[in-house]
Amino acid sequence: MKKKLYLICFFIVNLSFAQEVIEENIVKPQDLVQKQLEAYNTGNIEAFLEPYAEDVEIYDFPNTLINKGKDKIRPIYASLFAKYKKLHCKLVNRIVQGNTIIDQENVTFTEGGRVYGAIAIYKIKNNKIAKVYFIQ
Repeated sequence: MKKKLYLICFFIVNLSFAQEVIEENIVKPQDLVQKQLEAYNTGNIEAFLEPYAEDVEIYDFPNTLINKGKDKIRPIYASLFAKYKKLHCKLVNRIVQGNTIIDQENVTFTEGGRVYGAIAIYKIKNNKIAKVYFIQ
């Protein structure tokens, strides 16, 4: 009886430990979005693109496809980062619903500080940003 009890306790402890390890290795959808936001604000193109899926789709809300694939968005954002040294995106509000992240953002492009409001909806799939919908 002691042997069975020991085995059950051993199994429960190891199962609990395994669950903790799994949870630590799971990337939260909001972490991916935050990572690209921080890279956007530093103008780091490689760090910005890292959270995106290779075949990411960028839409003008609700369903107008603007670009598809990292190879298509890389030159656009690289140019944006090079042109606007004071480029900054301020997160106003974030809603997390499962694998969908909705960010309300204020973006400043110029030295003069003109701010543009936007909404970005991020769809996460396989621990990558798979789709983005922009509302301006």
